[in-house]
Amino acid sequence: MMASNLFSSFEPSTFSSSSLSLNWISSLLMIITIPSIFWLIPSRWNLLWTFLVTAIHKEFKILIKNPQWKGSTLIFSSLFSIILINNFLGLFPYIFTSSSHMSFTLALSLPLWISFMIFGWINNTMHMFAHLVPQGAPSALLPFLVIIETVSNVIRPGTLAIRLTANMIAGHLLLTLLGNAGASLNFHMLSILIFVQTLLLILESAVAMIQAYVFSILTTIYSSEVE
Repeated sequence: MMASNLFSSFEPSTFSSSSLSLNWISSLLMIITIPSIFWLIPSRWNLLWTFLVTAIHKEFKILIKNPQWKGSTLIFSSLFSIILINNFLGLFPYIFTSSSHMSFTLALSLPLWISFMIFGWINNTMHMFAHLVPQGAPSALLPFLVIIETVSNVIRPGTLAIRLTANMIAGHLLLTLLGNAGASLNFHMLSILIFVQTLLLILESAVAMIQAYVFSILTTIYSSEVE
């Protein structure tokens, strides 16, 4: 009896439901541990996204001066991806454009800026003070220059958020106003309106990419200034 209980864990039918031996499922658990790329051939979409992220990584790597911070490009690449996807999703009808609201853009810029400032002032205090005084400035203008540099530094997260929000709102608002005027136009004017809106949609697609790039690049530059 003891031997039977001792070796019962090795029996396939220890835990079974009707005729199904559930113990054999443990042999299939290895599928979970194998990455999906082992089973799937990379699609063109995967290759395109990998190429885009690699190109962005190379851009950010140039801006980051400290070689020990090269891995931090992952943060800015992820930031670029988040903004780019939200910008593009907002171009589709009936989809909420989160990047056109300050609550979204400020939630991205403010925590990053605060973390840069905390890190810079704790670890590189003299370097942060040196940034407030432009090199070669006249001594008489130093108090005013310090105030100007301080204000420009403080408003950085706001300018990042407002730039992205304003660009997203402007294009979407123009498309909406033109679309609302289509109901009162004749066939020829409506054809022209559709053509113009198509051009504006292409322009907005370019703006969506450019603004994501500008936001992430400026954030990278701000991070490199606290080294």
